[in-house]
Amino acid sequence: MRKIFIKAIMLFMALTVLTGLIYPLAVTGIANLFFPVTAQGSLVIRDRVIVGSGLLAQKNDSPFYLWSRPSASEYSTWPSGASNLGPASKVLRDQMSDRRRDWRIQNGTDKDMPLELLTASGSGLDPHISPEAAARQLDRIARKRKWSAKQTRSAKQIVDRFTEPPVLGFLGQPRVNILLLNLALDGI
Repeated sequence: MRKIFIKAIMLFMALTVLTGLIYPLAVTGIANLFFPVTAQGSLVIRDRVIVGSGLLAQKNDSPFYLWSRPSASEYSTWPSGASNLGPASKVLRDQMSDRRRDWRIQNGTDKDMPLELLTASGSGLDPHISPEAAARQLDRIARKRKWSAKQTRSAKQIVDRFTEPPVLGFLGQPRVNILLLNLALDGI
């Protein structure tokens, strides 16, 4: 019985080292070798300061910037996920009503409010919105930043330049990364 116990302990220790140390280090090393930016979190650096990640949305309700999709988890990576609220949910209707009111206050109308800014994303961490949702926010930003007509046209060109095509040309929809686009708009 003692031999079996010793073998079990040795097997446990060997598997702990293999799966808890060697395997994670190997996977991390391979990821850093082949996908260094992504493996390090796709950090976005501005003036030698990390301002966010290109992979994660951030809370931003400033009228001077583009807004991301709402997040059921308040943009927290722990726990991330959807609210699981259905169309019959009063809580969901109230959230959407509040978002519509905030849009109306900041943009002067809710006529052109993009649906994706009214509803929360599935993960709560999506860093992208559609180019149309970004374009519909430019009038507010131009007004708040007191941009000239030329600067506003430049902003529209930046949205076009930052539009990413569907993955592999057919998976998903065109999209823009909010953090990267907001940083580019700061350059105007």
